[in-house]
Amino acid sequence: MKMKMGLLWVLLVVTVMVLNHSSPCSAWFGFGNRHNKASRNSVLPAQPSIIKRSSHGSSIVIPLYGNVYPVGFYNVTLRIGQPPRSYFLDVDTGSDLTWLQCDAPCTHCSETPHPLYKPSNDFVACKDPLCASLQPSDDYECENPDQCDYQIDYADQYSTLGALVNDVYLLNFTNDVQLKVRMALGCGYDQTFSPSYHPLDGILGLGRGKTSLVSQLNGQGLVQNIVGHCLSSQGGGYVFFGNVYGSFRVSWTPMSPTDSKHYSAGPAELAFGGKKSGAGTLTALFDTGSSYTYFNSKAYKTFISWLKKELHKVPLDVAADDQTLPICWRGKKPFQSIREVKRYFKPLALTFSNGGKVKTLFEIPLEGYLILSNMGNVCLGILNGSEVGLGDLNIIGDISMQDKVMVFDNEKHLIGWAHADCTRPPRSRAFSISSY
Repeated sequence: MKMKMGLLWVLLVVTVMVLNHSSPCSAWFGFGNRHNKASRNSVLPAQPSIIKRSSHGSSIVIPLYGNVYPVGFYNVTLRIGQPPRSYFLDVDTGSDLTWLQCDAPCTHCSETPHPLYKPSNDFVACKDPLCASLQPSDDYECENPDQCDYQIDYADQYSTLGALVNDVYLLNFTNDVQLKVRMALGCGYDQTFSPSYHPLDGILGLGRGKTSLVSQLNGQGLVQNIVGHCLSSQGGGYVFFGNVYGSFRVSWTPMSPTDSKHYSAGPAELAFGGKKSGAGTLTALFDTGSSYTYFNSKAYKTFISWLKKELHKVPLDVAADDQTLPICWRGKKPFQSIREVKRYFKPLALTFSNGGKVKTLFEIPLEGYLILSNMGNVCLGILNGSEVGLGDLNIIGDISMQDKVMVFDNEKHLIGWAHADCTRPPRSRAFSISSY
């Protein structure tokens, strides 16, 4: 689920559907000998059995680049194809499919940092389980049995059209093994762009579905079905696959049993400055596809009312001329750091009940909901989700996950976090996750 603000994407709901019979994808992929059985044979020999034996100790750590502001997103560099070529991918824990803007040829593609991806001729079949996971229903029809067509539509009028292919990812594991791993990805050859789109080569899908990269790696026995990230407020950080933490004491809360698609934990109670907000319980979804955090209308209005009371007698004025975010404040002179307003703003917290057991606290310091604009003002990085079509859903975005290790354990169905210096990725070969 991608939701960017300003120069960024504002992606609300991902809907996947089967392409209709007029699809240009089927016209291009449907001719020639691209669908013969030989073309879909594995392009790599079977992986060594040692990887199967060491799967629970294997992990992958990949550096992140970017920031919440002014870049507006975090991305990784992955090497894909034969020969491997580098691509910049926006990291999204709110969606499953990893895809690249693709020269198939491309009907509509944006400017990209690298040449468009040249697709392999190893197509995922229409009735393959990976393809089925991308369709809106189990009884979908196949225009071409040898080809998996998909369409992803976003609520900000952004969309991508493509076909699913298998290709090689060149990956470095923490046990000093480098492997060429063959996995599925989307060849996106027809995109409709929103005005806020920021050029990248594609999207790295880290959700819970079958096409997610962590699901595919786990399916090959390479890593445990655990994915996570550490976003630095200084910029950069890292994303990881597998079990990688021993030096952090992680606070855990169960994944929501009613949402099998997202990293959702709930219900939670919102507190301002250590006091209950009175906004009721919130269902919270952790999503790196969103630069900022979104509250539902009731929680947002309660939060804004609280802020107005807190700021009533402080030397801050609303900076209406600063369009960085909907609400910004200026001081007597431009601020140089968020720390300068620490005495005016109090921390927030989400308290997860964990089904009546010991409560788990997710703290959001003022750095987790304020940014410093290029005009030297402080701006509120919590937005009204109901105004952009989210209904009662609440999104915990990048801004509120900074300087925390976030762990999404799909095997135990747990979400965990711990304070961390995200500028220092783990280097040890022996990792384990500890908890309270």
